[in-house]
Amino acid sequence: MWDVAEELGAMLVFAEHRYYGESLPFGQDSYSDAKHLNYLTSEQALADFSVLIRELKRTVLGAQKSPVIAIGGSYGGMLSAWLRMKYPNVVVGALAASAPIWQFPDMVPCGDFYKIVTQDFARSGLNCDVNIRRSWKAIDNITATDDGLQWLSGEFSLCSPLKKTDLDGFKAWLQETWVNLAMVDYPYEANFLQPLPRWPIQVVCKHLGFDPSVVSDYQLLGGISEAARVYYNYTGNCPCLNTSSTATGNLGFIGWYYQACTEMVMPLCTDGVQDMFEPQDWNFQAFSDECHSLFGVRPRPDWADTVYGGLDIASHSNIIFSNGGLDPWSSGGVTRNISDSLVAIVIPDGAHHLDLRYNNEYDPHTVLSARVLEVKYFKLWITQARKLQIPG
Repeated sequence: MWDVAEELGAMLVFAEHRYYGESLPFGQDSYSDAKHLNYLTSEQALADFSVLIRELKRTVLGAQKSPVIAIGGSYGGMLSAWLRMKYPNVVVGALAASAPIWQFPDMVPCGDFYKIVTQDFARSGLNCDVNIRRSWKAIDNITATDDGLQWLSGEFSLCSPLKKTDLDGFKAWLQETWVNLAMVDYPYEANFLQPLPRWPIQVVCKHLGFDPSVVSDYQLLGGISEAARVYYNYTGNCPCLNTSSTATGNLGFIGWYYQACTEMVMPLCTDGVQDMFEPQDWNFQAFSDECHSLFGVRPRPDWADTVYGGLDIASHSNIIFSNGGLDPWSSGGVTRNISDSLVAIVIPDGAHHLDLRYNNEYDPHTVLSARVLEVKYFKLWITQARKLQIPG
């Protein structure tokens, strides 16, 4: 964005989403109960952005007739696409990077997300995914005794020792670690979620190259603990690992969880065969009950389909959907062209919204050409918009 803004003589505006950061409509009470949280919706956020853009055009010298392009990654990419769909009079186009606008009920298979995570590990080292798949049973075997529990806590340098009741949480912590690594498998050192080496999954897999037919449970979990340290302690500054933290807490976890519990219902599931995780079905009722106990609300599984059109978006225009082949969220992304102006760009060796990051000497050529193509569309939209402007 920074490079492109300079090239196009553009003004960059980062708009904070309501209920995140400092944009709290009810101050300290914003998260107090469902009544106060009621205004935390994507539709309200889109309306905020529209109001903001109109206000900036009114008040910023020279901006009155400037075309506006929405840019975002992940949920921000979903908002960018939806802003163009809902307010085509306000933005002339959108770049929706790694935007899983189809990761909703009955749009894509719920297991595709974890299949992509598994493929990332399978391609990054011999037996890497196989050994992670075997690790869940190894955890069960070793933690069957108190000595085993104590050994595992020490092997992982956990901040608090594991109890029998912690095992589901421990496994969920590991599972989220592997998912986060898949999202940020960048070709250079980066610190988007955590400080990490370049191609971090390859580094992780160096610890998991055991022959599955002979490796003991203790050896295997020793390798898993080293692999987890690549994610949590690459800098070497972390005295112990905290299983209640996966480094995404700073991304506004409670706000996002509330949105997931109302309109952002994204089914994910595993089968343990086509992925490297323990089998877990998508259980909408259990999810709904959890939401009700946390927030006093129940999710509306079909709302995103109703309000944003689901798979049927062909009537819209001027949106680029970019996705990385390494990014599990591409499972719910638009990865094929829908029309001449609803364009999909796939970056085979890209992770989560790699195209939005600065150019880097280690960037694969696929992301460099994706960025060039994105700017080409920006220029086209700007030209089209200027032609359509009413003189006055």
